[in-house]
Amino acid sequence: MSLLHPVARLSLSEFSVHPSTTIGIAIFAAAYIWRAKQGPAAADRLPVRVTAQTANAAQLDLAAAPQGPTPAQRLAYFTSLALLFLTLNGPLHDVSDFYLFSGHMVQHLLLTLIVPPLMIVGTPGWMLRPLLRRPGLFVAARTLTSITWCFVIFNVVLAFWHLPPLYNLALANHGVHIAQHLMFIAASVLMWWPLMSPLPELPRAAYPAQMLYCFLMVIPMSIISIYIAMADTLLYPAYAAAPRILGITPMQDQQYGGLIMWIPGGVFFYAVMTVVFFKWSNRGEDTEESAQVGWVPTTTP
Repeated sequence: MSLLHPVARLSLSEFSVHPSTTIGIAIFAAAYIWRAKQGPAAADRLPVRVTAQTANAAQLDLAAAPQGPTPAQRLAYFTSLALLFLTLNGPLHDVSDFYLFSGHMVQHLLLTLIVPPLMIVGTPGWMLRPLLRRPGLFVAARTLTSITWCFVIFNVVLAFWHLPPLYNLALANHGVHIAQHLMFIAASVLMWWPLMSPLPELPRAAYPAQMLYCFLMVIPMSIISIYIAMADTLLYPAYAAAPRILGITPMQDQQYGGLIMWIPGGVFFYAVMTVVFFKWSNRGEDTEESAQVGWVPTTTP
């Protein structure tokens, strides 16, 4: 089996750019700028299926507040796109696709753990509401963004694409490789949704559930990474045909890749769990409502 683009070579003086990723990122950037320039319509300021006549006082207050995107949101969103560009182009892309499985694992951690939360943080909820008003989409979104489905979908996608036949197919076929990355990003946005949703109608989970969610998320990732790191045969033999970098053998490369998923990936979720704990402690309530964006206490201490 050959690697994608077998003529590729690693170069520190050249930056490889791939049209498919660049065009996609440019579309997302242009759509964001266009929506930010438009600003929210009156209906977009309120949750889906809520009107000015049915809204409660807290919803009306939130609708009257500035809707963004704030400078911090713009920074987060465009940082996510910049990281996405650097992850899918240039030296990291070349190392991960043509030389080292461990490089590919670094790429996948960036695509799943860094880019999506920045993208969600940078997107005001009102930008998404017109999509949710399309027939059937709101009901589907409510289901898919539930904490159970987010957990299942992300981990199924993660396991699916690390099965050797499918991973090797993605290395050999550019279209499949693009599909792999798109599925990783989409599943990761769902994975982060119960922790960071900008829409109260597609709510974040309550803080105790968020902490349990982060803890459980480590388990499937650990199982997959241990399977990779402890394998006594090459699971992804395409990399064995590539020139060696830094004297790393194919088996060492596979072990390093498994360890990269296992240790940094696991530590990352424990760090997120710590952040969730302090947010919970700061807000002082464990209800689902208290975890939502824009929540204000209903009683004073």
